[in-house]
Amino acid sequence: MIPAAFEYHRPADLAGAIALLTEHGDDARVMAGGHSLIPMMKLRMAEVPHLIDLQDVTSLGGISVQGGQVRIGAMATQAELIDHAGLSNAAPILREAALQIADPQVRYMGTIGGNVANGDPGNDMPGLMQCLDASFELEGPGGARAVKARDFYEAAYMTEREDDEVLTAVSFAATSGGYAYEKQKRKIGDYATAAAAVLLTKEGGACASASVAMTNLSDVPVWSEAAGAALVGTAVDAAAIKASVAAMLGDIDPTEDNRGPVAFKRHVAGVILGRAIARAWSRA
Repeated sequence: MIPAAFEYHRPADLAGAIALLTEHGDDARVMAGGHSLIPMMKLRMAEVPHLIDLQDVTSLGGISVQGGQVRIGAMATQAELIDHAGLSNAAPILREAALQIADPQVRYMGTIGGNVANGDPGNDMPGLMQCLDASFELEGPGGARAVKARDFYEAAYMTEREDDEVLTAVSFAATSGGYAYEKQKRKIGDYATAAAAVLLTKEGGACASASVAMTNLSDVPVWSEAAGAALVGTAVDAAAIKASVAAMLGDIDPTEDNRGPVAFKRHVAGVILGRAIARAWSRA
């Protein structure tokens, strides 16, 4: 299909993008890689009178790993996340997840900022950012502010970002210990039926800390504090994994769709999380 008529803007800097958002209000949307917004416009599920393309805003790019802190510009592509050696060392789970997003063509254009800012519960990065306890940097006419990933998502496609703000970067502490991103999907390039991000550390044969987040199993990504807590202090044996899965199942709220009925999704979620925990523990 062909989208409704729109006016195309390509500002040279962030100030220009924010000015356009302020001028046009609800009639304007920013576009990063375009893989979420353009299909919705073509299907007439979204009408955007003023489309603001961020491709020329070079200040939104770049990846920095310094002093145990990671900062990724919103326009960094999934391919850049995969290829950046420093990032792979500081947060290998990010590379593992990015490799499971769509296909290479999409990863060369799709950006981390677009993935997290859109509020799509099927996107991979929002849940992972919650697992990492990342912060999102936002900038608008009122200045800059930061919002925790765990506080950012309100409902499907609804976030803490104001209409006149641009998500400029994500930041988080470098990780250590075991990690895993497990994803079940119908075919290559599809959204997850269920996906799990797990980070954990090991001390003296026991789990010292654990973070668990799930993707596409509610209308928002789910960071399951209870699932992580069920692992801490244990040897991450079968009983501990079972307890963590049970805690996670109490936090998700899947709905039936073309990926399966609720019972199937809950079953898949449990299998995927069990695999992720076991693999993360093997790497700890």
